[in-house]
Amino acid sequence: MKRKRSIFVVCIFLCISAILLLSGTTEERQVARDACTDIIVGKDASVDGSVITSHTGCCPECRVHIVPAQTFKRGEVAPVYYGLQDVKKPLKEYGKVLGYIPQVEKTYAYFHTGYPQMNEHQLAIGESTLSQRDELKVDISSGKQIMTIEQAQLFALQRCKTARDAIDLITTLVEKYGFLPSCGPQSEGLCIADPDEAWVLEVFSVGSEWEPESGELGAIWAAQRVPDDHIAIVPNWSIIKEIDLNNTDYFRASKNYMQVAIDHGWYDPSSGKPFVWQEVYSPIPREWALSRFWLFFSTYAPSYEQWPNKKLITPFSSYDAYHQYLEDIAIYPFSVKPDKKLSVQDVIAFQRSVYEGTIYDMTADTDWLVLDGRGGYKKSPLTTPFPTRDMRELLDITWRRMVSRGGYGMVAQLRGWLPAAIGGIYWFYVDNQYTSTYVPIYAGTQEIASSYKTYDPDKFSDDSARWAVDFVDNLLYLRWQEAIKDLKKVRDPLEASFFENLESIDKEALALYKTDPDKAKGFLTKYTWRSMEKTVKMYRELRAHLISKYTNNKLGL
Repeated sequence: MKRKRSIFVVCIFLCISAILLLSGTTEERQVARDACTDIIVGKDASVDGSVITSHTGCCPECRVHIVPAQTFKRGEVAPVYYGLQDVKKPLKEYGKVLGYIPQVEKTYAYFHTGYPQMNEHQLAIGESTLSQRDELKVDISSGKQIMTIEQAQLFALQRCKTARDAIDLITTLVEKYGFLPSCGPQSEGLCIADPDEAWVLEVFSVGSEWEPESGELGAIWAAQRVPDDHIAIVPNWSIIKEIDLNNTDYFRASKNYMQVAIDHGWYDPSSGKPFVWQEVYSPIPREWALSRFWLFFSTYAPSYEQWPNKKLITPFSSYDAYHQYLEDIAIYPFSVKPDKKLSVQDVIAFQRSVYEGTIYDMTADTDWLVLDGRGGYKKSPLTTPFPTRDMRELLDITWRRMVSRGGYGMVAQLRGWLPAAIGGIYWFYVDNQYTSTYVPIYAGTQEIASSYKTYDPDKFSDDSARWAVDFVDNLLYLRWQEAIKDLKKVRDPLEASFFENLESIDKEALALYKTDPDKAKGFLTKYTWRSMEKTVKMYRELRAHLISKYTNNKLGL
């Protein structure tokens, strides 16, 4: 067993750091941008027939507000922004203007965040940053490209109703104006869905030498449709493999999708080997991707293959790196038919994963063990699946990339049998999904509660939903093992009530919609507001309970 530390020292450290951790460092906040996990569920793979796409991690800009549908005069232009992810901007300001593209005469309403995710027509997009070869990288200081993936998402939500139309628009934009990575600088994957189908679009950049007037495409891209009875995951890594452009119902790609690889010497057509997109454009796989691939497929499709065994056998299993599997990423398919159909709640459960009971479980580290008073050991009440950097250094805990992380995220539930205003539900959370609550925002919602539009990471505000969750999240560190039970005791019934209310809310909204769509939207707006207000109220009350119950005056100082 590694050297034991004094639990007294740890307790003092945690009590002090609980306050210091409230805002987090700039570096820690930035990490969330490249820690996104997207899950897609086809309509025949979901329990209710809905198409599901999702997104976790995101960026600091978690404030959500509605940009309404608008009309423009012919000949107007639309700005292309850089800095959409910056939470320090005033709300409804979008960053530095890098250029302009032709405006359309009519745009659709959408929900705006750092990475815009859903619009009024049930078009939804999840984003996950991917890795790419160094030769392809470019950033705002080294190239002439201007189209970031989040800006392309914004345009797609404003102008498109279907996933295929969104792919057409996004790829046209990155080809013409050049794809500008804003995270890494790495490539990007988008999980684009509508009530009928879902696609994965992967976009790679073309390096710093690209010139807009060259006639060369400003991006490399490929898209593949997820079969209706399949599920897929994009864990910060490319998942598209062989591309069959003859099968136009399932594959699309840029004209240069193979030629760039040939020009760089990454693929030789005369070799007789198939062109595998994932192998050609991605570097050597990282554990952060392999671990999530493994967890997803072994959880939802255990019968598909004999997946590597990464379960904890002893408390020391995670220390034995010598015998751990280093599986080929190729064993993980683009998508798979699950053993059982998935619900929105199943996707949420996966998004909250902390790898409990596996070699990636940070709560299983033996440095958390303390004497149990009976000659044995037990986990310290301070044991948390989210040890901070300072805690890991103090206790010699190996960091693992979990699915749960801070930021914001969503699960988009898209239901084609209902009018779009009622059929689309944007299950939205702020901060860490493990401790946060998913609230339903209907596609027909006309306004967002003010607390969800308020957040400054450097200044606490009692009027902010993000701070309400974050405050509780930090108080849990006082005595995590017990405090997390207090959280779940009030959070889980509230979240469950949102799902239990769906049928009645849908029914009432539909009855209103048949006579007056605007009244239905007003009804859904009020329900969304009440759900948000209930959630914030719960966290405010919970923080008072936690500090009273676990104040350091009661921790034996």
